[in-house]
Amino acid sequence: MAFGITRDELNRWKQAVSQGELAFLTHYWLDPRFPGIKTVTKVGCANYSLLTDWCLANGLDPAYIHNRAPFPHFDLFGEKQVHILQKEGLWDYLERFRMLEGGRD
Repeated sequence: MAFGITRDELNRWKQAVSQGELAFLTHYWLDPRFPGIKTVTKVGCANYSLLTDWCLANGLDPAYIHNRAPFPHFDLFGEKQVHILQKEGLWDYLERFRMLEGGRD
């Protein structure tokens, strides 16, 4: 279940993904399969080749891409999520969803 985002944020993500851009969307998320995980970042792109290349460049296995038309995406959570959000300069997500311990690295 996703929460903590607005309809407008979701629609902007969907539009960017549909246009073949890499787009990031972080939201609160609870799933009993992943105890202790409270957020997920969806990295989406309708250009499957671009999304695959992005995964490989970030040490992620593209086999885990959710290839669901019209919004293919890769789910990031845990330490890798924090690392990539920092790398991408998405400090607003890190702060908004309280993923930083002790400030920016």
